[in-house]
Order: sequence, then structure tokens, then C-alpha cells
Amino acid sequence: MKLVTAIIKPFKLDDVRENLQQLHIDGMTVSEVKGYGRQKGHTEIYRGAEYVVSFLPKLRIEIVVKDEQVQPAIEAIRAATNTGQIGDGKIFVSPIERAWRIRTGETDNDAL
Repeated sequence: MKLVTAIIKPFKLDDVRENLQQLHIDGMTVSEVKGYGRQKGHTEIYRGAEYVVSFLPKLRIEIVVKDEQVQPAIEAIRAATNTGQIGDGKIFVSPIERAWRIRTGETDNDAL
């Protein structure tokens, strides 16, 4: 099992969810986060004054998938979020040792 974490632009969430549902990956956790990478933020003008916005709004999506679903999940996320512009986001993959479904006691792949 692997934890796939993606940092994406907020308006891409529905596209990612639809692509993952087509792969029968139904569960995900979504958090609103702020950050920056190579974009280094941007400047905005508010009431005539210029402000530097260092941290940009992003969404952090976390899904736990079976090992054989990792590459299709990554491709689904990339297909939904790739605009070719700086700030499209990042995807990270981490190992998961164990998983439990609290309600039934199922473990590991059965808990997904």
C-alpha cells in the first residue's frame, strides 16, 4: 500500500476526483493549504497598493492505494492537473505499513 499525496490548484479538485473515481479509487482526504515552490508567489494590487502574496492557496489530496494502483492514480492526477504552467503542483508517494478500518476491523488492502 502507498500514500499518494498531491498538492494541486484548488480549481482542479473536481477533475482529479472524477479521474480517480474512474479507477474505482473512491476515498480521499482534502485539506486547504498554502505554499509556494518555483512560482515564489505573486503580486496583487489592492486599493491602489501593491502587495506581494508569498503563499499561494493550494489543496492537499491524500489517497491510500494498493501497490498496483499507484501508477494509474499518478497518471490520473497528472492528467487532471497538468496545465503546463508553473504552479501545477507536486505528487509524492510514501509507503504505508498497515491500515485498519475502524468499524469492521478489516486490515491492509481489505481496509481500503
